[in-house]
Amino acid sequence: MNISFIGGGVMAEAIINGILSQKMARKDEIYVGEPVDERRASLKEQYGISVSADNKDVVRHGKLVVLSVKPQSLKEVLSHLKGDMAEDQAVLSIVAGAKMESISVGIGHQAVIRVMPNTPAQISKGMSVWTATPSVNPAYLETTRSILKTLGSELYVEEEKYIDMATALSASGPAYVFLFIESLVDAGVYLGMTREMARKLVLQTILGSTLLALETGMHTAELRDMVTSPGGTTAEALSMLEEGGFRAVILEAVTAAYDKAKSLGSV
Repeated sequence: MNISFIGGGVMAEAIINGILSQKMARKDEIYVGEPVDERRASLKEQYGISVSADNKDVVRHGKLVVLSVKPQSLKEVLSHLKGDMAEDQAVLSIVAGAKMESISVGIGHQAVIRVMPNTPAQISKGMSVWTATPSVNPAYLETTRSILKTLGSELYVEEEKYIDMATALSASGPAYVFLFIESLVDAGVYLGMTREMARKLVLQTILGSTLLALETGMHTAELRDMVTSPGGTTAEALSMLEEGGFRAVILEAVTAAYDKAKSLGSV
C-alpha cells in the first residue's frame, strides 16, 4: 500500500522506520511532503523514499495519507489540500488536539483516523491510542493497527474523548518522566556522585521498576510498600514528597495538558 506523509518530523520518521523495518511497504511506496530542504535530503538519503515540497503531489500518490504537522500549521495544510482526497483514500492524523470532525471538514474527506503516539515509538517502545470515523474502510483500520504495532503497544478506543486524555498522559508523559529522571540525577550529584554514576543508577532503577510493575502485575502501592521499611530512609523520602504536594502537582500538570489538548481541538 502506498503511504504518504504530510510532514517529515520525528514521529513521521519513527512510523516510516517501523513500516520499512517490518516490510509493511517498500521504499518506493512511501512519499513524504516536507518544506525543509535539509530534512527532505536527510529522509531521502537515510531511507531511500520519495520526498517533495509539494504536498498536493504527495497526497496523490498515497492511499493512506498521514498528517504529521505541528498543530499551528494544520489549518493552512488542510486548506491547501481540501478537495484533493479521493474516495478510496483515508487520512491518518497524529496532530495533537486536532479533532476528527475538524480534520474532515478542513480537508473535505470523511475517512479519518486519529492516532496519539509518543516518542518512545522511535525505539519501538511507544504507546499509541487511536480511533476512527465510521466511514473508514476496515482494511485501513487493520493497516493502521499493524503500523502502530511496529511502534510498540497500541490501544483502539471507541470514543474520541480518550485521545485528548491520552495526549496528556501517554503522549506528554515521556517529558514528565525525563524531568523526574533529571531531578533524581541532580539529587545524586548533589549528594556527591559523578553525573555518569547517578545517571546509570537512576535509569536502571526507572527501567527495573517499570518492568517489575509490568511483569508482576502487582499494584504499584504494594510494590512501593515492599521498598518502604517503617521509620526507614524510603519512608522519610516519601514523607517529603507527600509534604511537597507531589501527587497534587502531577494531577495539576496532567490536567493542564488535557485542557491544552482540548483547546487545540478546533482547526
